[in-house]
Amino acid sequence: MAGFSWYLSEGFQVIIEKSKEAKCSLKDVQLRFLCPDDLEEVRSLCRDWFPIEYPQSWYEDITSSERFFALAAVYKTQIIGLIVAEIKPYLKLNAEDRGILSRWFASKDTLVAYILSLGVVRSYRRSGVATMLLDVLINHLAGPVAHLPHEHRVKAIFLHVLTTNNEAIHFYEKRRFRLHSFLPYYYSIKGRCKDGFTYVYYLNGGHAPWGIYDYVKYVARAAWSGGGLYPWLWGKLRTALTIAWHR
Repeated sequence: MAGFSWYLSEGFQVIIEKSKEAKCSLKDVQLRFLCPDDLEEVRSLCRDWFPIEYPQSWYEDITSSERFFALAAVYKTQIIGLIVAEIKPYLKLNAEDRGILSRWFASKDTLVAYILSLGVVRSYRRSGVATMLLDVLINHLAGPVAHLPHEHRVKAIFLHVLTTNNEAIHFYEKRRFRLHSFLPYYYSIKGRCKDGFTYVYYLNGGHAPWGIYDYVKYVARAAWSGGGLYPWLWGKLRTALTIAWHR
């Protein structure tokens, strides 16, 4: 395979992570979406990477359903990494995930992306493959070109991770994912309950629920950009009086 290529639409930008330990050149890596023929290979990889046993229906869905952003990194015809994310309405999230966004975004138009899986073959890790896959997902959702059907309506990308998976936690924190919540006994692995974390990456103007400090900072920034506190307050007061008068 000569050069870096992908089977995706235009408008993507990929940040390539360089490493002295790289086992392959990213210039020779192809990106393509998963297809039904990949099912057995993907199942073998996931069983090697993750402690959770996924059902057969899950593999069928991610290799055939348009609900999923399922992207593979291919090197010399072999899948060496993949990322699977589901784009879903914010209002349909489970209760434990509903608080990742401010209430301002609680509408039927708000979407979020949930990363179900991100893995790389052990011998190709620390080569920039995982970063490349994650960057393509982020740029697909928030890049300069608005892609249908979400069109920049995705306000957050989130995931769950075992509290003991320090390597994954470091990876996501390095890429500006923020710890949102602790999930006690979230996972059941081989009959034992394990704790998890929720990590969130905000995009397209999305943000976490605000506290008092955030509101104060917002008011101060708005006042400063408006030429000072008094002009800003007078403008707000004048708007309020105008609305009251017309009522």
